[in-house]
This record gives sequence, structure tokens and C-alpha cells, in this order.
Amino acid sequence: MSKLTVGTENGLPVRLYYEVHGSGAPVVLIHGWPLSGLSWEKQVVALVEAGYQAITFDRRGFGRSTPSWDGHDYGTIAADLDALLNHLDLSDVTLVGFSAGGGAVARYIGNHGTARVAKAVLASAVTPFLHLIEGNPEGGLDDGTIAHFESGIRADRAGFVDQFLTLLYSAGGTSTVSEAQRQHGRDLANAASARATLAGPAAFGRTDFRADLEKFDVPTLVIHGDSDAVVPFHVSGRRAAEAIDGSELVLIEGGPHGINVSHADEFNAALLDFLSR
Repeated sequence: MSKLTVGTENGLPVRLYYEVHGSGAPVVLIHGWPLSGLSWEKQVVALVEAGYQAITFDRRGFGRSTPSWDGHDYGTIAADLDALLNHLDLSDVTLVGFSAGGGAVARYIGNHGTARVAKAVLASAVTPFLHLIEGNPEGGLDDGTIAHFESGIRADRAGFVDQFLTLLYSAGGTSTVSEAQRQHGRDLANAASARATLAGPAAFGRTDFRADLEKFDVPTLVIHGDSDAVVPFHVSGRRAAEAIDGSELVLIEGGPHGINVSHADEFNAALLDFLSR
């Protein structure tokens, strides 16, 4: 619907694609890697029908935004989100971040505060810190796995994305969505630039969000699937809920990583209940 210029690269504008639907209290939905704002379609419909304004956008390099070479670090991602909130002059916003998008919510609050934010939602999020290193023994992603992701993307990005979308919607080795739905997610991921796809694993895998979570001072919902094979609950959702004072935890039984699609009815009910309070 619209594009916002957030910077320049090689003398050309870097622009974010965004959509605004409905009216009422604003809810900004931040997609995961390597998807786009279109991955939120089940939430956009539910939010608008419930009387909220739903705002989606494509991060740099994803969907219909500029396929920039740089800007895939979380400081820039948070700055882009801040530019969007300021451009739309939004206040009392609920920020909802899925997977790597949850890291964007955390870094936004860590860097820019909560003056415009009323509530936060971390959905299947990569917070607080995935990197398995000394000092973070509960992390679930080691350097070997990150390197494996990167080599797979370099060798056969389309093949890697196809396998990843299978894992995204798998619980206990069984798909939780139709094959058509899985292929739709794969198509969204294939629309991402090769550079943004390659930069993702190191960014969400090695970024430490623990200090960001300490700055959360708004009501927060942590929602996760108990069968998440991408970002396991014990590595992320459980730890994030423990780190944020007063946070609310919703654990979806049989939920894979992509719970906003596979278990949309449960996800939306939990989100709308949280928003109503």
C-alpha cells in the first residue's frame, strides 16, 4: 500500500513496504525470518474484525521492501521500526513479534523505550539469547548450526527454504498445516533477498537480548508452541517469561514454531484476550 524511506545505500533509497488496515488501537505485527508481512494474514483479519488497527511491514530485504545489502542487524531493524511508528505517529501501540521479529520488539524497547508502546507480545520469539556459548548454557544454537544454516543457504537457498518451511510447521515430525499452506510460506520466504536470508541466522542466533528484556515495563504476553522444533520453548519462551516481570505466558499444546498459522484460532484468541485487558 505504501513505502517509507528509512535510509540510503549506494545513493539509492532504502524503502520499507507497509500496510495499515482497520481503525482503533494500533497493533504492529513484525514478521519472522525469512518471511514477510503477508505471513500475518490470519491475524490481520481477526484484529480488524475485532476493532483494532493492524499494521504490517516487510523488513529490509524481505517481501516488497528494498533488498538492501546492509541493515540486517538488530540495531538497524529497531531503528526502522521506530521510523515507521514515528511516520504513522502511533501511540499506545502493541508490538507483536514472531520468531526473529520478537527480537525486533526486544531491541526496539531496549533502544527506544516504551513512550509509544502500550503492550508487547513475543510469539515463538528468539529472545532472550539463542547463542550456545560460555555464560549462556541454556542457549540452543551453536556456531556449528549457524554455519550449517549459512552453508545450506549459500549452496541451495531454494532447497534450504523448502526444508525450513517444513520444519516451521512440524510438531513431533508431523505437519500441522496443509501442503498448500506450507508452499505459501515457502513462496513468501523465496521472495526474500539472498543477502537478507543469509544474514539472518547470525543476527538472530548471536544477538543477546537479555539486557533489552530487563527494560520491559509494559504488559507482555509470551506465546509459544510446546512442540516448537525451530526455537524450542525451554530455550526461549520459558526463559523470556521468567525474565520479564509480570509477563503472561500462553503455551499452545501441540504447537510448532509457526503457531500464528497452524494454530491461528488459539493464537488469535490469546492475542485478543490480552489486548482487551
